[in-house]
Amino acid sequence: MTRLERLDERHADELLRFERENRAFFARSIPDRGDDYFVSFAERHAALLTEQASGVIQFHVMVDDNGAVLGRFNLIDLVDGQAELGFRVAEHATGRGLATAGVQEILVLARDDYGLDRLEASATLGNAGSLGVLRRTGFVAVGEVVLNGLPGLRHVRDLEER
Repeated sequence: MTRLERLDERHADELLRFERENRAFFARSIPDRGDDYFVSFAERHAALLTEQASGVIQFHVMVDDNGAVLGRFNLIDLVDGQAELGFRVAEHATGRGLATAGVQEILVLARDDYGLDRLEASATLGNAGSLGVLRRTGFVAVGEVVLNGLPGLRHVRDLEER
């Protein structure tokens, strides 16, 4: 069984493990975080939690029954009823519908808990998994983008009542 939790300080060790174990996997489809991310993880984690407390960002982790992080689902730049969605799932957890389930849950949280009415998300053309998740969860491609030198698609999702 998995559950989505709002990121807090108790997730730090598991989140670092998740990022380290999946670094090469993530780097195949999104830009690598770089060595400094891992060296200064504790300070960065604390700073992000402080920023989250201000309401400008909202981070979530999907965890299993043992508390292991299986994925991240982030809302960034919450302004004027909109935010940017980013997500990633551990390599060993792909293909099980966890990313789709996490995004579906984030859509409800974004609307009901954070008062958002629109999300945007982008993925590179080579990231078939994320593009599929966006399509399955009702995002609509609205244009082309370049993400760290790679072609991609920008998507939007209005968060109407269901």
